Amino acid sequence: MIEIRFHGRGGQGTVVASKILADALAKEGNYVQAYPEFGVERRGAPVFAFIRIDNKPIYDKSRIYAPDHVVVVDPTLVDAIDVTEGLKEGGWIIINSDKNPAEFKFPAKYRVAAINATEIAVKNKLGTLAAPIVNTAIVGAVVRILSLTKLESLLQAIQEQISIKPQDNQKAAQEAYEQAGRQS
Repeated sequence: MIEIRFHGRGGQGTVVASKILADALAKEGNYVQAYPEFGVERRGAPVFAFIRIDNKPIYDKSRIYAPDHVVVVDPTLVDAIDVTEGLKEGGWIIINSDKNPAEFKFPAKYRVAAINATEIAVKNKLGTLAAPIVNTAIVGAVVRILSLTKLESLLQAIQEQISIKPQDNQKAAQEAYEQAGRQS
């Protein structure tokens, strides 16, 4: 089983990102779970989303405490919380950032990739300049780096799940997928 934890802030599309990825994975015959964890938080408050992937039915419905990989949708969370909590050795930390991965001071036991999903979202007019919606771009990078599903499955999931600007969201995912391929 592969377990992934997403870190983001309310309003960024973190939960939708996990659901899109789960849908893409399910299209290829995987068993998946995708669910958020948040309480009465408001827009901008930290949220978590979790995905489990397996080739057999998944019965565990608990929170993921020891993820194989972590996706950080909002880079300010790196300094606010421990995004590596429970992360397994050798796991990927995929961050929405314009920084070089080497600039992050994570222990060497983790692999780090950075993709500027914010820039890609702004370029594709997803959200606003002040509040870009980066979910489809970050998922494009996740698909490339983790090699869990095909880009075509992701693009189909976006078409089915995203009602506003689906083609622009697909373009953002594809651009991030291509950029991530240069660093993974």
